[in-house]
Amino acid sequence: MLSGLVVAALVLSATPAYAADPRPGLGDPYFPSAGNEGYDVQHYDLRLSYEPTTDVLTGTATIRLTTLREMSGFYFDFWLPGRWAKVDGRDVGAAQHNGQMLVGAGGDVPAGASVTVEVGYSVSPSWTHAESPITKWRQTADGALAIAAPTMSPWWYPVNDHPSDKATYDVSISVPSGMEAISNGTLVGTEPQAGGRVAWNWSSDRPQAPHVTFLAMGQFDLRRSTTADGKPVLNAYSTALRGTAAQESVERTPEVVRFLEGKFGPYPMGEMGGLVTPFRSLPLETQTRPAYPAGAFRDGPNTYVVAHEMAHQWFGNSVSISRWSDIWLSEGFATYAQWLWSEANGEGTAREIADWTYRYYAADHEIWDVAVADPTTRYLYGAAVHERGALALQALRTEVGDEVFFRTLRTWAERKAHANATSAEFAAHAEQVAGRDLDELFRTWVFSAGKPAVATVTTTREPASFDRINRR
Repeated sequence: MLSGLVVAALVLSATPAYAADPRPGLGDPYFPSAGNEGYDVQHYDLRLSYEPTTDVLTGTATIRLTTLREMSGFYFDFWLPGRWAKVDGRDVGAAQHNGQMLVGAGGDVPAGASVTVEVGYSVSPSWTHAESPITKWRQTADGALAIAAPTMSPWWYPVNDHPSDKATYDVSISVPSGMEAISNGTLVGTEPQAGGRVAWNWSSDRPQAPHVTFLAMGQFDLRRSTTADGKPVLNAYSTALRGTAAQESVERTPEVVRFLEGKFGPYPMGEMGGLVTPFRSLPLETQTRPAYPAGAFRDGPNTYVVAHEMAHQWFGNSVSISRWSDIWLSEGFATYAQWLWSEANGEGTAREIADWTYRYYAADHEIWDVAVADPTTRYLYGAAVHERGALALQALRTEVGDEVFFRTLRTWAERKAHANATSAEFAAHAEQVAGRDLDELFRTWVFSAGKPAVATVTTTREPASFDRINRR
């Protein structure tokens, strides 16, 4: 099983002979090598120390998992070279190749067993080699960022890197005093350490997918508050930001959440907030605390992007996709939340924005080349998923009426809370709530390529919000 693998320096014993061989990759049609089979991670405990002057990350990852079948070892997605590995406290052999780390179990482990795997490492995440010519780790002038999609986690901890395997997290990051270290969930506290360092301790007690887990270290201005119903709010703004547009937008997060609760049901997380960096990137729905680049606010305050990313806390983070082809269940729903926010603010109704969007993209535009529920990796992000997904939801709203439509969204968020879902499951759910067959609607708007024919398009004037909604 290990022949041909590049055996790293962490091998501590002779290579075991595997009877119940593990295999890398979950076989996702879009990313076949992503994730790993045979186990379900329950919890990640990450104890990290970062030195910005050398860009060295030293870590111990403790991974508590449950086996789904008999296993003789465990694959993890991990691009950094490990130094040692343990299973249930025992030193074991391990090997790495092409972004995969295989940790031997030291014998066959039966299905249903609770196992603790530990991996130690110390290296610059900017490290590259022949198998990994790029790194998604971003060293900055005042620290580092680990924020990206659809994959980022393997560049800073060993992980089962697929949205279908969600887990809870404890993340502790030691940095020099004077730096901040931000992650998901609740800031449990900070601890002074020897050598002029401080550990920042974060805890995420809701199941969380790897691609919405993040780490940001540098100079940040932290602003804390509490919502009217007692939820903690923590916003972090890079001190390199200019102007106040980001703060004027992100500080309205509780207001946006209250509005979305009226549409989607209770906020599914225990905390909320945002992180704003001065670097070029796309906003990302990192769980509890979305990451916004300064460019999202380059033209002034932008609460549409806040509505989009906070809607992901329901759709994308709580109700997560089962495979990457289902991404419209995340992005289409979040885009529709922007249309609802526009409707509430008198800058164009969701129907008007949908009509204008439909007119905006000609029938021969590439947006119609794929099905919403199968956009291919080329269109994984962009209008073929965002706008067309929102158009599908508006078509559903038009077909079933407001009462049934919003009841469909609320019950979907409730029934699938902190779980995973597919497009077929949403279609079945919508039919159940409506009490009638919706096959033609979903076949036309979700499961088929091509621009659907519609009876009438009433909007002839661009809604005031259209440009801002599309400025993600």
